[in-house]
Amino acid sequence: MKFNNINVTLGKNVELGRNVKIGDNSTIYDNVKIGDDTIIANDCIIGEPITEYYLKSNYSNPTTVIGKNSLIRSHTIIYAGAELGNLLTTGHRITIREYTKAGKNCMFGNNTDIQGYCEIGNYNRYHSFVIIGQKSKVGDYVFLYPFVVLTNDPTPPSNELIGVEIDDYSQVLTSSVILPGTKIGKHCLIAANSTVSGIFNNDRFIIGSPAQDKGQLSKMPFFNTKGEKHYPWPYHFKRGMPWEEKGFESWDEK
Repeated sequence: MKFNNINVTLGKNVELGRNVKIGDNSTIYDNVKIGDDTIIANDCIIGEPITEYYLKSNYSNPTTVIGKNSLIRSHTIIYAGAELGNLLTTGHRITIREYTKAGKNCMFGNNTDIQGYCEIGNYNRYHSFVIIGQKSKVGDYVFLYPFVVLTNDPTPPSNELIGVEIDDYSQVLTSSVILPGTKIGKHCLIAANSTVSGIFNNDRFIIGSPAQDKGQLSKMPFFNTKGEKHYPWPYHFKRGMPWEEKGFESWDEK
């Protein structure tokens, strides 16, 4: 069993909510807050000290927050200063670096690497082997598929980091690379294997390497198995979304 309290280490000022379970061989460092009914599986590190730990004799761990009803799977490492919302789910062997902020109901897949100082909205879905560069800003309901990379250095190597911005409901398909400073609007679709740079308005279909704007996504002939135009996708996909019961059209009061 995973929860035998074998080799579990808790630092100072750790706040555990009601019914929190911590798996064997896991370490919770100082100043960590974990919400009610959260599961930390075996071999996890929560509140990993940031670089200043090795440089300053008076180091104090920044507060790390994990929301309620979260599931942190084995070999996840979450660095100090991260603030992660309720209903977080992680895959195995993922890293969330310092000062990352994420909203509620996010899912980060196996081997995902979020490199810190990022802002991530609600209901994001990142598949396996996704890399999110520092200073990235991602809105709500954004899906990133396997091997997507958000970069941030326009003249590598340098100290000038310019994060990618992706707005609500956009989809970035497998093996796409988004270059530093790129801004993608709402309800966009980036095709697989695209290399994307520039600023794109809402409702665009973006494809190619280098990528080109092929026009308004909602007018593209992309049909689902029912013969319906699939985009905007929230009208046709609802699993795990807040409009699952009533449908997007009824839910979207905005």
